[in-house]
Amino acid sequence: MKLSVLGVLGAAYPAQAAGALLPHVPLLLTGTAASLAAEAVLYRWQRGMVSVFAKSHADVTVRHVLRDLLLVVGLLRIGEQHRETVYAPLVAGLLALYALHSAIQAVSVLVRRTRTLPVVTRNIDVSALRLSPAPPVLLRRPGHRLPLFGLPATAGLLATAALDAPVYGAAGLALSLLLSLAGLAALLLRLLPGRRPAGEQETLAWFEDWLAEYRPTVGLYFSGGASSAYQANMWLEPLARLGGRPVIVLRERFMVQKIGATDLPIVCLPKVSTLMRLEHSTLRVLLHPSNSGKTSQVLRIPTIKHAFVNHGESDKLSSCNPYAKAYDEVWVAGPAARERYALAEVGVADGEVVEVGRPQLRAVAPYSGPPTGQYTTVLYAPTWEGWDGNPGNTSVVAAGENLVRALLADPGVRLLYKPHPLTGSVDPRAGAADLRIRELIGAAARERGGPRPDASAAAELQRRAAELDRLTASGFRAAADQTERMLRQQAPPPGRAAQVARATAAWEEAYWAARPAGEHRVVSDARPALYSCFNRADLLISDVSSVISDFLASGKPYAVANTGGLTEQAFRAACPTVTAATVLTPDAAGVPALLEAVRRPERDEFAEARAALARQLLGPAEPPSQERFAGAVRALSAAAREHRARRERGAAADVPAPRRPIAPAAEPSGRSGPSGA
Repeated sequence: MKLSVLGVLGAAYPAQAAGALLPHVPLLLTGTAASLAAEAVLYRWQRGMVSVFAKSHADVTVRHVLRDLLLVVGLLRIGEQHRETVYAPLVAGLLALYALHSAIQAVSVLVRRTRTLPVVTRNIDVSALRLSPAPPVLLRRPGHRLPLFGLPATAGLLATAALDAPVYGAAGLALSLLLSLAGLAALLLRLLPGRRPAGEQETLAWFEDWLAEYRPTVGLYFSGGASSAYQANMWLEPLARLGGRPVIVLRERFMVQKIGATDLPIVCLPKVSTLMRLEHSTLRVLLHPSNSGKTSQVLRIPTIKHAFVNHGESDKLSSCNPYAKAYDEVWVAGPAARERYALAEVGVADGEVVEVGRPQLRAVAPYSGPPTGQYTTVLYAPTWEGWDGNPGNTSVVAAGENLVRALLADPGVRLLYKPHPLTGSVDPRAGAADLRIRELIGAAARERGGPRPDASAAAELQRRAAELDRLTASGFRAAADQTERMLRQQAPPPGRAAQVARATAAWEEAYWAARPAGEHRVVSDARPALYSCFNRADLLISDVSSVISDFLASGKPYAVANTGGLTEQAFRAACPTVTAATVLTPDAAGVPALLEAVRRPERDEFAEARAALARQLLGPAEPPSQERFAGAVRALSAAAREHRARRERGAAADVPAPRRPIAPAAEPSGRSGPSGA
């Protein structure tokens, strides 16, 4: 399709030019019509090519001007010399149309700037900011506007060339000019003082008032790419269960919509100068689930204590990154992570490490015995390839297909495949292997077939999905901008978060019930969540990652693929999280014995080791992790209050006392002073 569009455009303009210069009316009409058709296909089905043309300095404006210019040349060549004065008004009208197009574009930029606020919010009442719906997308994007507004003019010029009747060109140009004037007027109205949103200073004053009224105490700070939002989303529920007045602080505008369903207030502060306004707020603690380049900016705020909570723990070097020493405290799940930091010698003192468990894991169901049905459900959840090119990072490249084939060869296995969201983002080989694995599983699922649940199960899933969408969907127009989304996502009704939790649980139950008992599945969407897959699985196969640490909360058997070239003994010694796992080689030769151990617990030699390792990795079961997490927040908040009080006392002590007024000098007298001669 892409080559076809390029071919048509590549042939249409030369044909139009030849028709204009010869002159040859049929060729001129054919070339023009072909280029218009290619433009329609381009914007309807090949949007990716639009940016390619723009980078080649052949954007829609250039193409449209060239098309109309060739039409005008054709008109001048077709008509006799004395007809040039007849076509002159058409040329003037065409020039006026492009002048209006430029004016609309300039005004649309001004409107966009007035609607780009220094603070982007969600779940906060913003009625004081005078927000309004966004202008129609037709007025904001030249790629949509110019072809549509200019189409009557182009069609009129074509009719003029075909029929030698200037009246058609004049009528088409008049309609295009009228449409352009109406669009310009609609945009200009939005620049009137009463129609534009609050300005930058007014918005910042509103934000400071909101901080003073809400009085946040603890926040989640996050900055990252679009595919990394899961790192923040896993902390939403533990943060919400803290009580008090939590807040989510973001840095990228697009991330506001990537954060999952929550009732917590969300503020996005793109500029450092706006971020620094948190210094004088009541915010005492910020939790950091990941490191980013922008983290160093918020660490400059001295009145806030910072804790690194990470988005999972594993034996990877990234789990004890030297950047962690920049935080006031590092919160880990259990003793194993404390030991990991001590051995890594990255500058994190033992007193700065706090064990809080993994409060997210209360959603993981405990082990209830070996599989009792017809199928053994195996979850294959590999991690991604990472940044350093280590072949041991992910099993997808070296072992993924072998593992999947070995599992699918067992007629009693039901396979769930849930790849990491970043798979293939660095190494194309991982992306290609992931696609082949998906194809293998899809083919096996079609071959297995089997009876499907009755229609009532599908209807129940549809009903639960509609209920969940009603609670979580934003309902934005396609043309909505960030300001309109702020307007639509103000303070949620009380109790919505609890409704979403119940609806999510009901949807997950309906999702699994609507699938055949033995159906192989590729689970790549946000729903069902990883922990829901944990609860359906009898066995996990993964890599050295936080997935296996979290899965240990279930007490179920797990296996880890060894693709780094180490011997099994060296692999277990280098990765403590593997000590209670079955180690699989890249050829997947150990899969049959592994499945037998899962189905016959008396052959499971790692049951006691898993329980001990869970305590080492995740900490004790009592007190619950959420309580330990809340206690760590309270302790760090108290430290922040004391630190702030000391700073205020120090600042007061440094203020010099007012000077005493100097007495006026005495009038000279006849007597000498003490030092007089």
